[in-house]
Amino acid sequence: MSQFDTGGETVEDEAAAALDDAAVEALRAEVVALKEQALRYAAEAENTRRRAEREINDGRAYAISKFAKDLLGVADNLARALEHAPRDAEDPLVRNLAIGLEMTQKELFTAFERNGLKRIDPAQGDRFDPHQHQAVMEQTSVHLAPGGVIQVLQTGYELFGRIVRPAMVVVAARDSTGHPAASESVESTQAGVSD
Repeated sequence: MSQFDTGGETVEDEAAAALDDAAVEALRAEVVALKEQALRYAAEAENTRRRAEREINDGRAYAISKFAKDLLGVADNLARALEHAPRDAEDPLVRNLAIGLEMTQKELFTAFERNGLKRIDPAQGDRFDPHQHQAVMEQTSVHLAPGGVIQVLQTGYELFGRIVRPAMVVVAARDSTGHPAASESVESTQAGVSD
């Protein structure tokens, strides 16, 4: 056994120490790689949990959309009945029927709101929004600029930001001026003078 003495350490000891240092560095690199892999797996598990939670919430939120869509026909028929209900009838039974229809409609709209179903009812002159409105027809208008809502034919509804039924609207045509015609402004001025 030939050993060279170099101040208390042998060549074999130096080789063993160098080998140990290399092994320690390899183990450290492996620990770092395993930590990174564990972090990736943890992040992936968290993303999967969030995705599953979001899908469950969406499922709950939109499970009633078909039911809500079916109820919209009832709401429309109730609104049509109210339009023609004689509120000033002499017969108290007819007046009470009209009041009952109003109360029923109010309760139906309250139930819609409680469950996240909101009305889309643009005002006259609002800009046409293709994400919320369906243009049924176009008409020229001297009072509204092109693309403005002239009339709402059927109220729309949305459920948690998702359209259940778009509002059906009449839209001002492209050749609309948005300004009263000259003959109309003269007539309105003359009408104001004669009053």
